[in-house]
Amino acid sequence: MPKFTQPDTTLLDAINPLEAEFLVSEIFHSIQGEGLRAGERCVFIRLHGCSLRCSWCDTPYALDKRTGGVSMTGREIMDQIKSYDCTFIEFTGGEPLEQIAVHGLMKHCCELGYTVAIETGGHMDISHIDPRVIRIMDVKCPDSKMSSLNHLPNLRKLKQLDEVKFVLASRTDYEWAKHIIEEYDLSNVCGAVLMSCVFDALSFKSLAEWILEDSLNVRMQLQMHKFIWDPAMRGV
Repeated sequence: MPKFTQPDTTLLDAINPLEAEFLVSEIFHSIQGEGLRAGERCVFIRLHGCSLRCSWCDTPYALDKRTGGVSMTGREIMDQIKSYDCTFIEFTGGEPLEQIAVHGLMKHCCELGYTVAIETGGHMDISHIDPRVIRIMDVKCPDSKMSSLNHLPNLRKLKQLDEVKFVLASRTDYEWAKHIIEEYDLSNVCGAVLMSCVFDALSFKSLAEWILEDSLNVRMQLQMHKFIWDPAMRGV
């Protein structure tokens, strides 16, 4: 089982996000493939390193902090973001919240007028994220092998700006997700409850039929980018 600790958030005010060093896997300009903003242009900042090891992870190259990734200052990241002339940006990973300076960098981006989102794996505390940031949070289902590491207090901190995502590999995952949605009233407390299939593991037709049978108030998504480009292609 992976080990991780929550970053010391008492340090947040002391960090200059533009001078801070980040471990970055890739930065790229693409089409948002998921969530309420699917189809929009977006600049993705994929930070490198994650303590989780989900069985279905589609970015394994961005996990190991000991290998891969390049060091960049916040200022260098901002220079690259600005070069794309795009007002929507998303921090993803890996797990971006495992690099504490990301809080200040997201705040800086908000103050510059960007629409900022963060995709987080759900094991890190989201309460210190700037309230202007759209929090897209995974809730790990049993087939991920990481469900025991969900930081469940996060589910009481969600707001209408946020989106919650369940990645499903089986009917077991679907039934488990239904229980969590009901227990935490997720369809009412956040902007969207998203369900997607592990690519090539669960059929889209099956998930669509289950949602219809149960009249479930969720949004099914197909990860648009995996249909536009090869599912294994990086930088899209």
